[in-house]
Order: sequence, then structure tokens, then C-alpha cells
Amino acid sequence: MMEDFETGIRKTFDGSLAALVLASTCIVVLGALVQVSFGAYSTTLAQAWNAVFDPKVVTNPEVLSALLFGNELPENVTLSDETTIIWSIRLPRVFVAVLVGANLAISGAIFQAVTRNELASPYILGVSHGAGLAVLLTLVVFSGLSLFLPLFAALGGIAAFLVVYAIAWKGGTSPIRLVLAGFIVGTICYSFQRGLFFFAQDIGVVQTALAWTTGSLTGVGWEQVRIVLIPTLFVVPVGLLASRQLNLLLLGERTARSLGMSVERVRFALSALAILAASAAISVAGIVSFVGLIVPHIVRNVVGSDYRKVVLGCLFVGPALVVGADVGARLALSPVQVPVGIVTGLLGGPYFLYLMRKRKKLGEL
Repeated sequence: MMEDFETGIRKTFDGSLAALVLASTCIVVLGALVQVSFGAYSTTLAQAWNAVFDPKVVTNPEVLSALLFGNELPENVTLSDETTIIWSIRLPRVFVAVLVGANLAISGAIFQAVTRNELASPYILGVSHGAGLAVLLTLVVFSGLSLFLPLFAALGGIAAFLVVYAIAWKGGTSPIRLVLAGFIVGTICYSFQRGLFFFAQDIGVVQTALAWTTGSLTGVGWEQVRIVLIPTLFVVPVGLLASRQLNLLLLGERTARSLGMSVERVRFALSALAILAASAAISVAGIVSFVGLIVPHIVRNVVGSDYRKVVLGCLFVGPALVVGADVGARLALSPVQVPVGIVTGLLGGPYFLYLMRKRKKLGEL
């Protein structure tokens, strides 16, 4: 039995997947190096990395706990300015980018399998806009409930996806109908988002709302890491365990049913998982577009269509894309910081058009 398990691991983690994971990890590490080294407070590379591995932090559980959970530092500990800035501002941004990228990539991969539509993603299917509308509604109208942002984001994403599916349903769905329905719902949600700005009395709330609609990692901290980490710890293992069901769905409903799968229940459960992943990312970073569309395609082109490899590959490539895009967002027009969602949109828009033209048959309306 142990030999079968080891054989399964070797078959899943083959050379192409190992190379993809290694390359993605290198991009994340290099991106983190850039992120912690540059900013309004100037540091050298040596100073930045000495601060990252400052013994006062990494060897002291009390200090780590204080930083991660927002508590006060122990009275007998004094951190340098470099360590304080990097551990309080720059490192959290890297961790949020990693978690957001992983969630959006896994969400996109699941949606593409569930709908059997390679053009599907949280952004294209309107889930991102639905979750974003719920977040903005909470920020602008029900600001006292901001503690429950992830929950409201998930509810908004679920509502949007249900509406998209209802619009697209006509004795079944097709790729083109799902894309068109997602565009319609996304446009309506976006219009409501813009309308909410007129109800905001505080300019600070308006600026925060604008950051949500464009997708931004500016100003994130350990609080955002904690918010997105909890659902991620659920989404990642369940997504990996569900890879067999995702492979069966790709074979078609008739084949899946003949193998004993309750297709509608599995599809609903996996869609809920994808919505949770996308909503968790949106609740801390806003609408970071096209990550869920681009990453699964990159992974499939390298490792093939086996979802045991696709989901695992997305877990690494997603963070690499968002961390890399965030580096570009920070440094392209320095000292002005471009929202990371604009960078991913500039990358994802042309890629989406490429996929549309590549497909020979999108399906009947």
C-alpha cells in the first residue's frame, strides 16, 4: 500500500510539475526580495534581508505573536526602524499577494472544470463583481459590519453565480451563454458599485471603495493576512482532495453519472468552494481581475489536464503571478502605486481575446 502511495506521488509530481513549482517559487522569492527592499523608506538589500531574519523577531515567539496578531511588543524588546517597517508593512503585503493569487487561481481552475468551459473564471462569470458589490455595500452603507467582510463577499459571489447560471440555463448551459451571462451580471454589479459612491459621505471611504473596484494591495497588513488565511487553509486541501471529482466532471455528465457521481451535488459543492476561494481573495484585495483565467491555462499547458497536477500547479503559479504583478504595480510609476488589478487586467485582457480567437467553436446561444 505504501508503494502504491509513493507511486501515486511520483506520477503526480513529475518533472514538468516540479519545474513549474520551482520556477514559481523563485519568482515569489525574487518578488519578495524586491518588495521588502524598496519603498518610501530606503534600505539596502542587505539591510532589508537582515531585517527579515532579525533574531529579535524570528527567534522570539512573543514578538512574532505581537506582530502577527496586532498585540503590543514586549517591554524589553526594541526593534530597529528597518525591522519594524518590513515586518509591519512590507512582508504582510507579500503574504497577502501569495494567498490572493493561490485562491483566485484555484477558484478559476475549479470553475473551468465545473462548467467545462476554459473561458470561465470568477471575474468572467460575474462572481468577482458580485462579491465586490457586497464588500462595497458593507463598507459604504453598513460600515459597522466590516468585521464580516469575508462572509458578505462570499454571499455576494454566491448570489451573482446563481443569477449567471439562471440566465445561462436553457435546458442546459453552453460556454458562450455562461460568458455572456457573466458579462451581463458583472456589468450590472459594476454599475451598482459606481452608484454606491454617491452615498459615501467620507472621502476616505470613497478612496477605499475605489481601491476595491480596481484591486489593490496598498495598505494591507497582518489583519488582512489573518482574514484570507483562514478560508485558504480550508480551500487548498479540499481543492486538492477534490481533484478526482474535477477530472470526472471533465469527462462529461453522462460518464460521471455512470461512475456513480451525483453530478449536481458535486457541481454545487465545488462551485461553493470556488466562490469561497474567490470571495476570500476579494475581501482583502478587491477585484484582481483575470488571475483565475490566466493561471489554469498556464498550468495546463505545462503539466497537462490532470487536475491532480493542475490544482497543485495553480497553488504556486497563482502567487507568482500576483506577486510579480504587484512588484510591477509598485515600481512601474514609482512613487505612485498602480493598483495590482490594473496590471493583471492589462495582462489578462489580451490573453482572454487570444483564447476567444483560439477556440474554433464557442457553442450555440
